[in-house]
Amino acid sequence: MEQGMLPGMDIEETVSGIVDSIVFSNADNSYTVFRLKPLRQGARFTVTMNSAAPLVGQQVAVRGEWVTHPRFGRQFRAASIRIEAPTTLRGIERFLASGVIDGVGPTTAKRIVAAFGEQTLEILEHNPGQLKQVEGIGKKTAEKIAASYQKQSELRDLMIWLEDHGLSGTYAARIFKQYTSFSIQMLEQHPYRLAQEVDGIGFMTADTIAASVGITGADEDRIAAGIDYTLQQIAANGHCCMPEQPLADRAAKLLRVNPVDVYTVLRKQLKLKHLFTETVGGTTLIYPPYLYQAECKTARKILYLQKYAETLDEKDSEALLDQWEAAQGITLAAKQREAAAAVLQHGVFVMTGGPGTGKTTVIRAMLDLLRGQGLEVLLGAPTGRAAKRLAEATGCRAVTVHRMLEAQGGTRGEGGSILFGRDADAQLEADAVILDEVSMMDIVLMQHFLDAVPDGCRVIFVGDVDQLPAVGPGSVLKDILRSGAVPSVCLDEIFRQDEQSTIVLNAHAINGGRVPECGTSGDFVFLELSDDHTVADTIVSLCREELPRLGWDVLRDVQVLSPMHRLECGVDQLNKRLQAALNPKEEGDPEIVSNYQSFRTGDKVMQTKNNYMKHVFNGDIGFICRMRESKVTVRYGEGQEVDYEKNELGELQLAYAMSVHKSQGSEYPVIVLPLVPGHHIMLQRNLLYTAVTRAEKQVILLGSRAALRTAVENDRTRLRYTLLAERLAHKLDS
Repeated sequence: MEQGMLPGMDIEETVSGIVDSIVFSNADNSYTVFRLKPLRQGARFTVTMNSAAPLVGQQVAVRGEWVTHPRFGRQFRAASIRIEAPTTLRGIERFLASGVIDGVGPTTAKRIVAAFGEQTLEILEHNPGQLKQVEGIGKKTAEKIAASYQKQSELRDLMIWLEDHGLSGTYAARIFKQYTSFSIQMLEQHPYRLAQEVDGIGFMTADTIAASVGITGADEDRIAAGIDYTLQQIAANGHCCMPEQPLADRAAKLLRVNPVDVYTVLRKQLKLKHLFTETVGGTTLIYPPYLYQAECKTARKILYLQKYAETLDEKDSEALLDQWEAAQGITLAAKQREAAAAVLQHGVFVMTGGPGTGKTTVIRAMLDLLRGQGLEVLLGAPTGRAAKRLAEATGCRAVTVHRMLEAQGGTRGEGGSILFGRDADAQLEADAVILDEVSMMDIVLMQHFLDAVPDGCRVIFVGDVDQLPAVGPGSVLKDILRSGAVPSVCLDEIFRQDEQSTIVLNAHAINGGRVPECGTSGDFVFLELSDDHTVADTIVSLCREELPRLGWDVLRDVQVLSPMHRLECGVDQLNKRLQAALNPKEEGDPEIVSNYQSFRTGDKVMQTKNNYMKHVFNGDIGFICRMRESKVTVRYGEGQEVDYEKNELGELQLAYAMSVHKSQGSEYPVIVLPLVPGHHIMLQRNLLYTAVTRAEKQVILLGSRAALRTAVENDRTRLRYTLLAERLAHKLDS
């Protein structure tokens, strides 16, 4: 701390220290929270800044002011950060022992500094061979240390370059990981490539770098990058393409340039095949290449499989179904029989239906009919929980689509396309594939799946078209049905009335735009409560006291859902409150804080991204079974244990509560859902329908009747720009 400056004063100052840990880092808006250990005496303190995260173990100088956060207390708000080389013997030793130099731990660092003193860093840079004089360091270790230090030296030069150009040096690690010794060359000559190739660097940061090296606002590369960024944002909202004029207007607004300049670059990008276009109904739509290819390939393969399916003996389908019904003691309804028999007649077939309409029963019949013809049949679903449910219902092995396609670690190409072991060159060994919960599949995953389907293989898509659409781009199931080009059957007769399931009846009522019949007890409960705080309190009370008293294992049988992440009844706050109630911290218990979440042994957690190296996938639920120092072990289903280092904890989130979107493909005995006015932007019919259909035994809704009515009456699902249906139906203008 600079002399004469006291904590709490609204005066700018500079503090030097060692980065102790990263508390929170958001690459999208470059906001970071970290703990800093001062070089001089003093306790560790929290630093916040609008910048990417530094490296743990780095010596930095932060300039800013002390502030008091109403919730998190005293913090240092940094306006800038500078990476420093350590100068004292203690600082040099701490730097070497921090783990940033391969082959050097605390003991080796102490020996190196003892041998070379203040000349240590100079020896490492210019005469690394002398390291062999230090006890325990041989030739190979010395070479390893020298190479690692050289990398750190290049990284330091990169940090200086960034800071000299008015940028945070903390981006250096990500840039260097991608481009190594060519990093500065890339920054100076091709800055916009960083937005596509460097994790955590978006268009805005690349644009700042470009401006720092003299690239003007109307530069063609800048406008092309702005168009790409606009299309990325559009894809993130579920679209595959965008009408030309709105796209140009949005890009022009983003770039603060004349729309005419955008149109000029757009024409060149189309001519170079960097972008693609289609025209339908007189409207021109623009695609990024990877989504154009995904849509074209998906349509082409579906039509091919449908046209060239191998002929099966379908003459006796009615007799075969009669035999199956007799063996199973089941009588299928007319539409169920039609759907079951269709798999013998068609290369591609779609079966849809809501809860209680007997989709699983028909899938079992389909399986037996296909296997009775001597076919090898695979079963799959988009999520692990949906695949597990399908396996339990059919008694046959079912896997996720990613596992079926043998997803590998890493990505390639535009859009971060996943590497798969099964593709057009190494296709699936199957004669038929049945996929459930297809409404969750986006166009990119569907394309990869169909690439791996061999010619002559039958494909049966099963799903509920009234649920929420896929998180990724496209509306694949809806588009296939909308095209009218693929045979389909919609099951609409409810078969679970004899179980007196109000859940099923109410799900269909909601889907029909009618307010569900609710009571204060039974299997479909609505608790009318006056405000958000009371709703949150009641959810905690239900999970801590009332539901366990009724015999439910709250952590495994009960799932709290929420339409949104924010506000008092959002996922984030409910998770914190439920963790405190169901897994309170005891004195001496280990705890690790990451991304404003505290993780403890026993916590219910969810994997939030596909991790192909660890074989855990987005939406997988597990429990923390061990914690030691900076490592957390999570036990998932079937005894799978996965280790996470502290810097990997961003892949996990508490799962006492989760969003309705994240619950898709799963079923729970009990679901609890708040419906409050503050969530009005997300209160729509397909969200409520999706939430209710997650429950097997009981639904508990809490909140206002006005919010419930809003959700039921709001059937305005957002239009997605996609032309898969038109491709399948041959209705494009071109």
